[in-house]
Amino acid sequence: MTTVLDVQRFKDEGRRFAMLTAYDYLSARILDEAGIPILLVGDSLGMVMLGYPTTLPVTLDDMIHHAKAVARGSRQALLVGDMPFMSYHQSVEQAIASAGRFLQEAGMHAVKLEGGGHVVEITRRLTRLGIPVMGHLGLTPQFVHQMGGFKVQGKTETQGARILADAKELEQAGAFSLVLEGVPSALAGRITKALRIPTIGIGSGPQTDGQVLAFHDVMGLTTGKAPKFVKRYANLADEIARAAHQFSEDVRTGAFPAPEHSYSANGSAPDAQPVPEEVKYGAG
Repeated sequence: MTTVLDVQRFKDEGRRFAMLTAYDYLSARILDEAGIPILLVGDSLGMVMLGYPTTLPVTLDDMIHHAKAVARGSRQALLVGDMPFMSYHQSVEQAIASAGRFLQEAGMHAVKLEGGGHVVEITRRLTRLGIPVMGHLGLTPQFVHQMGGFKVQGKTETQGARILADAKELEQAGAFSLVLEGVPSALAGRITKALRIPTIGIGSGPQTDGQVLAFHDVMGLTTGKAPKFVKRYANLADEIARAAHQFSEDVRTGAFPAPEHSYSANGSAPDAQPVPEEVKYGAG
């Protein structure tokens, strides 16, 4: 199983690595079997799974619910739970309680927190208690209103210096890795070289130690124009729509169910192969 020590070793050995988001049992199982070393149960599930316009409405209970499902589907990946908005903002004690739920209830191995400043002390306290922390700087979606939208951060020298300083403070506080989102490539490279811990980029160019994208973006499940930093490796939305339309047509015309999809009087399906128990899904 991948651990936080392995992630550090990846950087020490110059080995680039991938992280993907996962929000449910099935996606976690598929990605785990594909060998993705880190799965992030991101609060982006609020947008892609729950239909919210931002991540802000996502609750800790929402995150725990989805994280439990991901943990049931994964065997090898390092699992990171995203601490949602207002689950660590009120006090260090609140942050400890919230993070503890991710490990104790949801089966996560680490948590991710957005921002610097007060988050540095929270990171220090959590790591001292044995809760590994992944930092997150740059474009931090939980600060979307303060930033005036989803905009690239660190474009000025002052902004870049602040992000670099926050990164160093998070490293000193014990963070085992750092997500850099939506920052200029040169700045991401400078931060990566300045840190001992690995950086994971999203929309921050090729110079980070690892890269993360959202599951739905990579698989082409989102519709419309994708952000510049997204590369779609499949187009499953169109394929799913095609399959659903074909199913509807087959039902309408009587092509489905065919004899091979029907049971005989003795309960068997003619010429059918036994269906493995693990893939016998009903209508739910």
